[in-house]
Amino acid sequence: MIVTRRLTLIAAASAALFAGSAHAEDTKVAIAISGWTGFAPLTLAKEAGLFQKQGLDVSIKKIPQKDRHLAIASGDVQCAATTVETWIAWNAAGVATTQIFQLDKSYGADGLVVKPTIAKITDLKGKTVAASAPGTAPYFGLAWILKKNGMSIKDVKVLTLEPQPVANAMIAGTTDFDAGMTYEPYLSAVRAKPEAGKIIATTLDYPMVMDTFGCSPKFLKENPKAAKALADGYFAALDMIKSDPKKSYEIMGADVKQSGEAFEKSAAFLRWQDKAANQKFFAGEHAAFTKEAADLLLEIGTIKQIPDLKTLADTSFIK
Repeated sequence: MIVTRRLTLIAAASAALFAGSAHAEDTKVAIAISGWTGFAPLTLAKEAGLFQKQGLDVSIKKIPQKDRHLAIASGDVQCAATTVETWIAWNAAGVATTQIFQLDKSYGADGLVVKPTIAKITDLKGKTVAASAPGTAPYFGLAWILKKNGMSIKDVKVLTLEPQPVANAMIAGTTDFDAGMTYEPYLSAVRAKPEAGKIIATTLDYPMVMDTFGCSPKFLKENPKAAKALADGYFAALDMIKSDPKKSYEIMGADVKQSGEAFEKSAAFLRWQDKAANQKFFAGEHAAFTKEAADLLLEIGTIKQIPDLKTLADTSFIK
């Protein structure tokens, strides 16, 4: 009995040592995101241990979109989630980054909210519109919507404000602006109080918000297996959302201080993209949108020159 017990203890200790060694070998990677609903499966992959199963030691940092490229440039993070056109701006600014898989497409999850007195988009001429800083998705979205209505960013006064305070101010009726760009989960708060403000346009009307995940070329070159594992971990999170939606929505909702039920409702305004959708997107749509987006970024002065668009994505990790 003593010998058996001793062998059992040795085996247990060896197993613990092996487990510790395996964990120590996990590739460390820091990811920069925001509280945007579309990025939530990344949080789910981390919290549910899906990234760890792929051999990754992931840390997620909430960094405003306008500063995410600085975190990559400094080495504070190796990867990030952001909109397709933002990668253009980052590369144009000298921060080399490469997209490796698509996260989501907005189907009404991003929108322009206005005071009740604003009847149409052209009514915004000369008005004050709140949006995040140039180089961010809300600012680009505003420019896109205005351009599609025969206007430009120069036709309005832009007040720099992030999506959450835009929605909060609109709901509270304390705005110093006539309209503002926001997104889920904050956009749903405006939907719930139409007397304070209304949603005059969303990505259902103007489909220009699509998010991708990317990393620094240095990280991708040195850690190709980890890059593939990041994509696989994300796709595993999408599978978990389908197989165990209640638990998944609770985990994702908790990260943005929402109930699982409330988070599920906000997620209805976007589509997370699985591997098949990724392969279809990068087969043509990505390049076409990137070209149109780059032209607009140049026009509004966000970038001074268009970078080599052919180097902005590497699809080898979604095969």
